[in-house]
Amino acid sequence: MRNSQPFARSALTAAAAAVLPIALAATPAVAQGSGISVSTSGSTVSVTTTQCSRTSSSGSWGTASLLNSSQSSFAQGRQVSLSGTTALQSAAWSSVSPGTYTVIVQCSATGTTAGTQSIVVSPATRPTISATARPSPSPSLGVAGGLGGAIKDYGPVTLGVGAALVGTGVIATGWYLRKRAKPHRL
Repeated sequence: MRNSQPFARSALTAAAAAVLPIALAATPAVAQGSGISVSTSGSTVSVTTTQCSRTSSSGSWGTASLLNSSQSSFAQGRQVSLSGTTALQSAAWSSVSPGTYTVIVQCSATGTTAGTQSIVVSPATRPTISATARPSPSPSLGVAGGLGGAIKDYGPVTLGVGAALVGTGVIATGWYLRKRAKPHRL
């Protein structure tokens, strides 16, 4: 009797291999136009893209616009010209107040939007500096190196208990090694 399962498996594999390039080529509508990368550093917002090409008439790559929550169109935002090379174009805004913003990049050559992305600018925390800076006092006992107890004077009871523990350990180790060497002795 002939087994038909290997044929069915190979047919399914061939069908999946034929459909995979078509599935990878079809991009969802949400992912289109997201060819920008936006980042923040303190109160500076920067955007990079690889989607724009330089126009021959004006030599411009395009324009980036930073919109706050009350602005709805590209022209209402803070606009900056893109600069860069054919491999990467960028723009940046400084002194941006904390809040939620939308960055839109529009290419000059094609007139299309390279991408839109929202970004949150967090308030910058600055370290507080006190007006009366005082130097910290230097240690009075110097470096605490050596046997580990050099900075504290232990009493005779603590030293006696420590010595007893160390002595017991030495005696137990000697007894164990002797017993192991000659197992018939106690």
